[in-house]
Amino acid sequence: MNLSNLKPAAGSVHKEGKTVGRGQGSGKGGTATRGHKGAKSRSGYSKKIGFEGGQMPLQRRVPKFGFTNINRKEYQGINLSKLQELVDRGIAKDAITLDLLVENGLAHKNDLVKILGGGELKAALKITVHKFSATAIKAIEAAGGEAISL
Repeated sequence: MNLSNLKPAAGSVHKEGKTVGRGQGSGKGGTATRGHKGAKSRSGYSKKIGFEGGQMPLQRRVPKFGFTNINRKEYQGINLSKLQELVDRGIAKDAITLDLLVENGLAHKNDLVKILGGGELKAALKITVHKFSATAIKAIEAAGGEAISL
């Protein structure tokens, strides 16, 4: 063994790729493989999302329209036919509450629920939810039930 054939122990050196930017003598000095001029050659460069090389980005080319109301309240609509189904299956007898609807998968626990007038209601039910449509209230009262808003 002499100085000409010394090597580090196998697996002790973890070097990936070539070292760049360490002077002209290394062969990878000067521009350090970044090319000449332009944003990409500078330090601190980061491309903005949607940047298309100076061309007008798609996000800005597409026409915008409409309006989103930040105060809008989304209601989970449930038709009278679904409530009649609960009665037919023997789940509801005389009253339907928000908890009962959540248990049977018709709404989630944080949903605002609105009863809609679709379908037919034959049973006299005391229904307690957040909102009712006008046709739903008529149908519920015609069947001998009661509509209670939370």
